[in-house]
Amino acid sequence: MTVMTAEALDGAVAAALGPLLKGKKIAFGELTIAVARGDIVAVLTKLRDDPALSFDLLIDICGVDYPERTERFDVVYHLLSPRRNARLRIKCTTDENEPVPSVVSVHPSANWYEREAFDMYGILFSGHPDLRRILTDYGFQGHPLRKDFPLTGFVEVRYDDEKKRVVYEPVKLNQEFRSFDFESPWEGANYVIPGDEKASGQPPKAN
Repeated sequence: MTVMTAEALDGAVAAALGPLLKGKKIAFGELTIAVARGDIVAVLTKLRDDPALSFDLLIDICGVDYPERTERFDVVYHLLSPRRNARLRIKCTTDENEPVPSVVSVHPSANWYEREAFDMYGILFSGHPDLRRILTDYGFQGHPLRKDFPLTGFVEVRYDDEKKRVVYEPVKLNQEFRSFDFESPWEGANYVIPGDEKASGQPPKAN
């Protein structure tokens, strides 16, 4: 099977989408396109049904958070075409309040991916059949992958074997922060580390 180059894919996608295509970029041999969030269902349908493309596998849906932007979230769709041996990335933007149309009707596998993006980022998907949290525990407040999500002040859940039930406790960060006395792991320490005398040709120091 021959690999469809990014340049060839660029032309085929532009022909299939026409005015629905809002932007595009080729990087590291892969094509990324930008579309309006309201057009995402039509875009994924065209990419799936066009015989020149046949992007009939949805690999993933993920979010990217840019808190400084008005529409802070990128919603990123990764598609695979086994017939054309090609990959494609589609991006649209949204904020905390404006929902992105669900693509479950086009790719049923989007069900869990959209729930994950909702759970981790708070991205809303209109028309989703069951938009509930999928990774965090029951009653969790907030969205862990937002860049402004606080690291303290929340509770964690675990099973207490003594109480024989699930309990909620304040989050505990048991591992202490480590401090190193050298600038970087490439430069190393400016003293002889015990055990390195043999490598330097120096005699071992007496204790």
